[in-house]
Amino acid sequence: MITVYGEGRGFRVVWLLEEMGLAYRVRAVDLLAGVEQDREFLAVNPAGFIPAIVDGDIIMVESIAILEYLLATRGPSDLAPTPDDPAFATYQQFLHMGEAGLAGPINAIVATEILAPEGEKRNWTTGWALGTFESRLGLVRRQLDQTPYMAGERFTAADISVTYALELAARTGCFTLGPVECAYVARTAAREAYARAMDNCPATKAWAAEVAGGRSEG
Repeated sequence: MITVYGEGRGFRVVWLLEEMGLAYRVRAVDLLAGVEQDREFLAVNPAGFIPAIVDGDIIMVESIAILEYLLATRGPSDLAPTPDDPAFATYQQFLHMGEAGLAGPINAIVATEILAPEGEKRNWTTGWALGTFESRLGLVRRQLDQTPYMAGERFTAADISVTYALELAARTGCFTLGPVECAYVARTAAREAYARAMDNCPATKAWAAEVAGGRSEG
C-alpha cells in the first residue's frame, strides 16, 4: 500500500490516488509544530518537506513528480494524455504550471506573511510573487475561455495540479478568484474523488470549512 506523508500539496496526491482507485494511507506530518522529532518522516525525507510517498522500496517527493510517477507506473490512465494525443503538450504545460507558476509563488507570499518580521511582510519579493501568479493565471483564464478543463474537454491530472493552486491562493487570502476560476474550481471540486480525498485529509477539510465559514459570516 502507498503511504502519503503530509497533507498540503499531498492533497494533490491523495486526489489522484482516489481518481485512480489505488489503495493508500495518509500519514499526518505537522510542519507547524516542527518535524525535528518526527524520526519516521525524516527517515523518508530528511529535507523535511511534504508531500512524500513510500511505495514499496520507492520513496518520492515533490507533488507533481509524484503524480507523474503514479500515472506512469499505475497507468495507462485517461488522466494523462499520451504523447500522441493532441492535448499532450497543453496537459504537460498546465500540470507543471500548477506548481511552478501558481502554487510556488503563492507559497512565497504565505511564508512571508507567517514568518517575516512585521515590517517586512510586504516587500519586493511578495510583489514579484503575486505578479508571477497573476501572469500565469492569465494563461489559465485564456485556456478556460476555450475548454472546460486545462487540457481540453476532459478532466486530467493537470486539473488536480491547477485546482489545488487556485484553492491555495483563495484560502490563504492571497488572491480573490474571478468568476471564470470560481466556476472552474466548482466544476473540478464536484468530482466524487475530490470529496473522498477531502474526507481522507481531515486537516485540509477543516481548513476549507473554516475559510468558507469565515466568508459566510463576512
